Amino acid sequence: MNTAEDDALLRLARTVVGASMRAADQLGQPSVVQLRAVGVLDGLGVANLGRLAADLGIAVSTTSRLVDRLVAAGLVDRRQSPHSRREVALSVTPRGSEVLGRYDELRLGELRDLLAGLPANRRPEVVAALAEFAGAATEVQVR
Repeated sequence: MNTAEDDALLRLARTVVGASMRAADQLGQPSVVQLRAVGVLDGLGVANLGRLAADLGIAVSTTSRLVDRLVAAGLVDRRQSPHSRREVALSVTPRGSEVLGRYDELRLGELRDLLAGLPANRRPEVVAALAEFAGAATEVQVR
């Protein structure tokens, strides 16, 4: 049986995932999975296939196929690593950054609309709580 806290967390998760799915649908292509990979890679800067796979939490073989599609779409650049001839260096292309920026704009637009539905005097408190929650999430992910 879920607690009130559990219910609130699940509603938050569903709200954010729903906003992400609708934003991806508005873009048409790439898929939400591909957008997640581009976002993770954008955060890494340059990464090899193994690092990207680890950060995505999926198998290297699955990541390799995903990267093939991202390269074909012009969202990711794949080059030989300057450190090892056996590795590839992956990075987000300017087009990938543009698509990721548009995706973020669409998600933010929906979330801003939801925030605007709250009483004006409560918004700063809600934003502060969300910022604190996001900070705690980042700390947990780093450990």
